[in-house]
Amino acid sequence: MKRNYLVILVVLVALGLITWAGVANYRKRKQEEAKLKAIQSMLVRAAPSPAPAGADDAPFKNPLADKQAPAFTLKDTSGKKVSLSDYKGKAVVVDFWATWCAPCKIEIPWLEKLRDQYASQGLEVLGISEDDLDQDDQKALLKEKKEITDSAMKLGINYPVLFDEKKVAEPYGGVDALPTTFYVDRNGKVVAATIGLVDREEIEANIKKALGSGEQAQKGQS
Repeated sequence: MKRNYLVILVVLVALGLITWAGVANYRKRKQEEAKLKAIQSMLVRAAPSPAPAGADDAPFKNPLADKQAPAFTLKDTSGKKVSLSDYKGKAVVVDFWATWCAPCKIEIPWLEKLRDQYASQGLEVLGISEDDLDQDDQKALLKEKKEITDSAMKLGINYPVLFDEKKVAEPYGGVDALPTTFYVDRNGKVVAATIGLVDREEIEANIKKALGSGEQAQKGQS
């Protein structure tokens, strides 16, 4: 009989411990939920007020519209110096890109094909890499340039790829996002520019604009 009481007592104690543990766990979970809600409330209060509707929809303004494209001379992946002035009389697409830029990798095949398509009409594309370059460490610099060169080869880029060692992006407006592309006509004037990924049709339309703009002036000089 005593043994039965002992068994019942043990069972009751065990049930009590299980119940206590469940209550303690419930209270702890509720406390954590309360803390999480408090943190979320603080974040909401600290968050900036939403921008007015349509603020982010403002169209990109070409900082060099109808201005001469800033001159530059940079080295390509083979070490050759390439200047914008080398293409006087041609239409040039100046495309700022980077190996880590996913939208750039979508745009590049379009540029390759359009370059082939319009090369006979006087089009050239120059891809200026905005990848970080450690110019204070020659060994690191060589490695970085090799990585850019290898990436360009894998992408099948068929136009000159230049290293921006002279911060050419600055006179072009700073280039806040990639890709950023400028379309330069035969007289060296910027006739269009885009920021971020745009569709192939828009790129082609801008190329045609660059090819056509200044064409009559070039014919008059010949």
